[in-house]
Amino acid sequence: MAGPARGVTRPATIVDVARVAGVSRQTVTRAVNDMPGISTATRERVLAAARELHYHPSRFGRGLVKPSGRTLGLLVADLTNPYYPELAATVLRMAGEAGWDVVLAEPSTSGAGDFAAGVDAVLSFTGRPFVGPAAGAPNLPVVDVDAPEPSPGHGHVTLDMAPAVEDAVAHLTARGVRRPVVLDRPGRATPSARAELFTTAFARRGTSAVVVAHDVAAPWTATTPTADAVVAFNDLVAFGVLRELRLAGVEVPGQVRVLGIDGLSVGRYVTPRLSTLALDMTEVARTALDLVLGIADGRTAPGTPDASRRVVHRFVAAETT
Repeated sequence: MAGPARGVTRPATIVDVARVAGVSRQTVTRAVNDMPGISTATRERVLAAARELHYHPSRFGRGLVKPSGRTLGLLVADLTNPYYPELAATVLRMAGEAGWDVVLAEPSTSGAGDFAAGVDAVLSFTGRPFVGPAAGAPNLPVVDVDAPEPSPGHGHVTLDMAPAVEDAVAHLTARGVRRPVVLDRPGRATPSARAELFTTAFARRGTSAVVVAHDVAAPWTATTPTADAVVAFNDLVAFGVLRELRLAGVEVPGQVRVLGIDGLSVGRYVTPRLSTLALDMTEVARTALDLVLGIADGRTAPGTPDASRRVVHRFVAAETT
């Protein structure tokens, strides 16, 4: 007899289950997919045979019988950075509540063509616009989150930190900060947009900020040992700065004040607690998901003002500033 329980090493098939249960393949299909048209006793006999043979119907085969729900493709830049899993977890929950399945991937592990072909809409949170195969999916609903420029035909969610930058800089300068350092990503010919926001905000208050391209492998203190405040590129970098200062015996915030960006939940558990420009990940997920599902359902037209949304950071003062 066929199937693992009968001494055969290959995976059991629907034919094997039908033979053991003494029914047709169509009856097996009805039983494993909980379809009407067969008796309770027959259904139980088929399911018992399936369990005995360790049979599991293929996803493709089941999809032919039962149309599956729609699938959202969620692209995130880096799953090793807690910033992206926090967003992904919220999207997964909210998409599930809306009846959508979610496929999660990083751009480096997913070709645009294959990814676009396997989903019904795309939510891209990678810092750049999603580029898919127009010929293969010309009307694929796409929403880019925090991309530098809106792409034609896409929805776009802007993460606006400008108001929070003003609040944070006002907070720092009011506490006597006069030699701030802004840590930027290395390898850039010019400062990033967020570094420019901070240098401009400090300049308006008569303070000149130094921008340092920060390589985490090298201490920033070697370049700017007299800094009295550090604006890290994100919360993860800020955690590294706090460790570096602690090892050097520098008091925070007594000698140096430290500010992060992102508002990661883990920041509440470091000592001292990190001040940061926080994002409400639930609001980001809800805004982006509502937009991409609205485009998919025809409620929102890409390229219109309604296809562009904005979520604002907020300054959260804690113990490091």
